[in-house]
Amino acid sequence: MLTTIRPHPYSQSNQIPNDLLTAISQLKKELNAVILAHYYQDPDIQDIADFLGDSLSLSQQAANTNADVIVFAGVHFMAETAKILNPNKLVLLPDLEAGCSLADSCPPNTFAQFKAQYPNCIVVSYINCTAAIKAMSDIICTSSNAVKIVEQLPKNRSIIFAPDRNLGKYVMKQTGRKLILWQGSCIVHETFAEKKIVQLKIKYPLAEIIAHPECETSVLRHANYIGSTTALLKYCQQSLSTEFIVATEPGIIHQMKKLAPMKHFIPAPAINNCACNECPYMRLNTLEKLYLAMKFKQPEITINESIRIAALGPIQKMLELSF
Repeated sequence: MLTTIRPHPYSQSNQIPNDLLTAISQLKKELNAVILAHYYQDPDIQDIADFLGDSLSLSQQAANTNADVIVFAGVHFMAETAKILNPNKLVLLPDLEAGCSLADSCPPNTFAQFKAQYPNCIVVSYINCTAAIKAMSDIICTSSNAVKIVEQLPKNRSIIFAPDRNLGKYVMKQTGRKLILWQGSCIVHETFAEKKIVQLKIKYPLAEIIAHPECETSVLRHANYIGSTTALLKYCQQSLSTEFIVATEPGIIHQMKKLAPMKHFIPAPAINNCACNECPYMRLNTLEKLYLAMKFKQPEITINESIRIAALGPIQKMLELSF
């Protein structure tokens, strides 16, 4: 593995204080730490975070933080990105197993072979990928800025887009650019059932369907609005509608309810009668694990320096083109 994640031996520790919120606040001061959390985290983690956002805003916060320690309540690739941007800071991930199905769908060796088939292409990689894939890319994007970034690329150059095929299809439709797509996907966003969403729309005829572009085209075609998690959050506040069917990981509904308490939010159902619309990796992080990570300064994210340097340029280019 190119990224080393060292576990701490206290994951089953009985050293959990009764007042976790106070204990975590105290550790933040002692460590000069910042807690970054994604919208898909459990509500208690969202509420204690210093900064809450999507992949783009969290990358921007990681790039600009003055903290000595970054505690990333998210998944591997997010913590890796923070470490790439902050090589001299301690970056902690509360749970070692908090991976990403989309990142896992793009193995570095296989992607290198795929890339070799298309020489002279610009490689645009969605931030939901490993550091090794970022290192093979020309520029990184997020769901917030993918369309904007592709629109700025030279018209006479072919583009490889990885790893999310659904986001890639959406970007092609929005920009009119033909992209060479890596066939990766997110297990959560591919579980939403078109038939069940249509049935929900019949039940709630006044509800707007809002969807993340990682969803399949069959779902997106029913959406009244498509956008990143941050964009969906802003839209539901500004829209005159009072009901929304939300086709993305339902963790964001916690923030939607906080910011628009008079509105009704209905999570889009999965294909089967299961909780498959909840990311199993995001939900591995807990307040207890966050506390233990800060107390024992583990698990720590470290990255091979040659990989880190190669991955830094594409991320910095994204940040420059995102303002």
